Amino acid sequence: MFGYVMICEPEVKRKDYRTYRSYYCGLCRTLKEKYGVFGQMTLSYDMTFLVLLLHSLYEVPTVCNCHRCKTHPVRKQVMRKNEITEYAADMNLILSYYHLLDDWRDERKPGSLAGLHVLGRKVKKAARQYPGKCRVIQKELRFLRKQEQAGSMHIDEVSGCFGRLMAELFVYKKDRWEQDLRRLGFFLGKFIYLMDAYEDLEKDKKEGNYNPLLTLSRRQDYEEQCRRMLCMMAAECSEAFEKLPCLENVEILRNILYAGVWNHYNKLQEERKRSQSK
Repeated sequence: MFGYVMICEPEVKRKDYRTYRSYYCGLCRTLKEKYGVFGQMTLSYDMTFLVLLLHSLYEVPTVCNCHRCKTHPVRKQVMRKNEITEYAADMNLILSYYHLLDDWRDERKPGSLAGLHVLGRKVKKAARQYPGKCRVIQKELRFLRKQEQAGSMHIDEVSGCFGRLMAELFVYKKDRWEQDLRRLGFFLGKFIYLMDAYEDLEKDKKEGNYNPLLTLSRRQDYEEQCRRMLCMMAAECSEAFEKLPCLENVEILRNILYAGVWNHYNKLQEERKRSQSK
């Protein structure tokens, strides 16, 4: 359910893309340093957006270094890190752990169990630092699991669980920006959940898995309704973002919110057009 909040590379300047990659690589490096290779494997574009957003808002001091890695063994990569990167790495690990736990409880996936054993000891340290956020994550995932097990087709309710979860992650401090950050995270979380359901619909139908869009998909105006819901969520995200006094990397952030979050949707539409033309 991750990987939707990413940059739209064709519509961004090269220097801005390099800056974006430096924060992504910085988060990757931080995950490895704090939690090892397995922690590094939880890296997501969604948390990279969070790093960029919170850094732009709070303007914390940033360290810029160059390192080689397994993905780029020849050429050193620029890596930007700061206290926000540390926070995002912790949230990335905690969220990944509880997501694996949810998968294991629901589907008994062997891979999920293996991941839990690997990350279990590592996540305890991060969880002790953020007990309140862990309680919210567990509570919302538990409620979401109950809704899914009951086969709920109440789209607003089930997507709201993930929205509230993301809202909690977006609140870095209890200050004047808390409500706008919480609102941004809430609607972005709903967008992610709906986009994931939209992308997985056909697979879920074949495999008999739960999908909140199943009932809606039987309507003739299904595509129109899905796009309308996604547009509403994206618009709410953007409105909340524009209330924040972000200056640094603001064009990158707008690229992600206005274009990048639609990467998967646009790709799906193109694939369908190609399959229909054959």
